[in-house]
Amino acid sequence: MAKVVCLGILVADVVAKPVDDVPERGELGIVEKIELHTGGCASNTGAALRKLGVDTALIGKVGNDGFGDYVVGEMSKCGLNVEGIKRDKETNTSCSLALVEDDGERRFIHCYGADGTFTENDVDWDIINGCKILHIAGSLLMPTFDGIQTAHVLNKARSMGITTSLDTAWDAKGKWLETIEPSLKYIDIFLPSIEEARMITGLDSAEEIVDFFLKYGMKIVGLKMGSKGCFVKSSKGEIVKFPTFNINAVDATGAGDAFVAGFLAGVLKGWNLHKTAEFACAVGACCVQAMGAKAGIRSFDETIKFIKEHESDHQPETHIIFT
Repeated sequence: MAKVVCLGILVADVVAKPVDDVPERGELGIVEKIELHTGGCASNTGAALRKLGVDTALIGKVGNDGFGDYVVGEMSKCGLNVEGIKRDKETNTSCSLALVEDDGERRFIHCYGADGTFTENDVDWDIINGCKILHIAGSLLMPTFDGIQTAHVLNKARSMGITTSLDTAWDAKGKWLETIEPSLKYIDIFLPSIEEARMITGLDSAEEIVDFFLKYGMKIVGLKMGSKGCFVKSSKGEIVKFPTFNINAVDATGAGDAFVAGFLAGVLKGWNLHKTAEFACAVGACCVQAMGAKAGIRSFDETIKFIKEHESDHQPETHIIFT
């Protein structure tokens, strides 16, 4: 039985690097590498959790095409339960073209594909029943499922005694709060990027943003802040702010999903917020040291070793508990 179910976007990622300049119309650009990887928040987070030793299942939808075969096959090879992945005969698998700059930062060109046809009717509750955490991965990139349907699923999971978690993606339609607000009161752990959180709230500072979300009744809000690390606050008033590890970033693709996997693994371990946030940052740091979303992920023991090796250059900026 899976301890975590990742429900969300499943994507085939075509990754090109380095792409510091986009060719003009009619011109040809040359890059060092073009690779095919599994992508999408659900598959990235799920694969990372499995590498960390957490039994994990996926729920989502892919097309009945070559990309779909590839995504399902690779996830199965990772040891994930893929029985909850539906195959759509009418729509192609979701695909992203990731243009990675020399410093590891990236731009995406995305096609919704089968992710765009996923609905709450595609959810296999037999897979969710008995899990510890239901994680919605890639909210705002599932246009049919986003909004009320997501809220329905989160609410039902909570009624079953399951901890709910959610991570957002960039909302190209710009509806942000309008789309996600129905779900906010049913989320226990919210882990968006700070850029996405700013768009949802209209606020700027991390402190203001986490307080905005905590008012909906969430237990933990963690902001992924890229090169600045993370800012996490609990409903009990505990605040943890970690800087990034001192490493050489090769490709930031999947780093946020890796952070989420590390965070959920810490929650399952029953760790305090400080240790959980540190572990999440470490999983993210390992991710960016290789091309693609999952090649850099290490095992649980290897990640703990990585943390110990970097203790001297990675100290929390704040760790405050308000009583």
